[in-house]
Amino acid sequence: MSKVDVLLGLQWGDEGKGKVVDVLTPRYDIVARFQGGPNAGHTLEFEGHHYVLRSIPSGIFQHNQVNVIGNGVVLDPVLFMDEAKELEKSGVDITKVLKISKKAHLILPTHRLLDATYEKLKGESKIGTTGKGIGPTYTDKVSRDGLRIGDIFDNFKSKYEGAKARHMKLFKAINGEEPDVASAEKLWFAGIDYLKQFDLIDSEFYINHQLEAGKNVLCEGAQGSMLDVDFGSYPFVTSSNTICAGACSGLGVAPRKIGEVYGIFKAYCTRVGSGPFPTELFDETGNKIRHIGHEYGAVTGRERRCGWIDLVALRYTIMLNGVTQLIMMKSDVLDGFETVKACDAYEIDGKVTRDFPFSIAKDVKPVYTEMKGWNADMTKMTSASEFPQEFNDYVKFLEDRLGVPITIVSVGPDREQTIMLDK
Repeated sequence: MSKVDVLLGLQWGDEGKGKVVDVLTPRYDIVARFQGGPNAGHTLEFEGHHYVLRSIPSGIFQHNQVNVIGNGVVLDPVLFMDEAKELEKSGVDITKVLKISKKAHLILPTHRLLDATYEKLKGESKIGTTGKGIGPTYTDKVSRDGLRIGDIFDNFKSKYEGAKARHMKLFKAINGEEPDVASAEKLWFAGIDYLKQFDLIDSEFYINHQLEAGKNVLCEGAQGSMLDVDFGSYPFVTSSNTICAGACSGLGVAPRKIGEVYGIFKAYCTRVGSGPFPTELFDETGNKIRHIGHEYGAVTGRERRCGWIDLVALRYTIMLNGVTQLIMMKSDVLDGFETVKACDAYEIDGKVTRDFPFSIAKDVKPVYTEMKGWNADMTKMTSASEFPQEFNDYVKFLEDRLGVPITIVSVGPDREQTIMLDK
């Protein structure tokens, strides 16, 4: 029996998972997304084209592989329809290569409105949500009030009206009035009809039967491990389990069937929205990283906060995920820096620690190690033999501190700008 390999982000998201899934997909028969919703944008670039995927797995462009949207995902029919139709324009026959779990939950029009309402009520304590309705959908899921894709074929209109009525009571209690959702509903039900042409499956059986048949499966996570609802920088987190364990619950895969765990991180660190960020840079260096790295949200366009790499957080997420291989992204962004820094410990209340604390909301002072930069253009390099010695020193430093080998280095956004290391 084959095992499932898992690929996930180790920081606060935006690590470059989409590109790596696209690069690794030829090794696999199936690519499966196990959690998250359309708030996560995975960017792919190849052959001069630029694509942003929100709900559809990033293996969709490798035309022979099957792609699966798992039960742990929450799906907005309207955004899914828009995304799928854009892919059809690029020549992908998406109905032939995409399967969707009947147990995936649906994002309703009222979920998006609730998302904005709840965020407004938080005031200065707002999370920084993308407003896509993710949180309210997962809330309905755990409170056993959600609608799933499989419900489409079983008294669906009545179930929808029941969910809508519950939401309208909330709006009435908060705002004193009910919003008009008629136009949004019309488009939403068009999205529901569009969904019906896809292969809607019991994905837990499908994945496990494929493993029994010896097929290779790659699980794709969304967001980053530091946004995990249990282990991230709570409450500034997403609403699902973004760590490796989420692949088990989000696809119906037993823990003993997990094989390789690929952990992706940037050579520096970024974060979108609110929440603590110990290594954040508020100076010209941070602006330079943002400008060179084009650090703006793929879905929202929001400016990302930038800082030096945080090894305290990385060691923590490597431990949580059982990472077996590390993949370093955006190494080229630091090409022009005379020196680079890495946070190897935190100083909290005068005490130095290398363990990630319960909360980083209070004052945390990063303890940095400074190294000489490589000051060379890596974007044209095609093998590790071309790496400057200073970059090799940086890689070795990270491997020593993190205890896991770096097996892939990205030196640019295109799929061709990916260098495999012989480890």
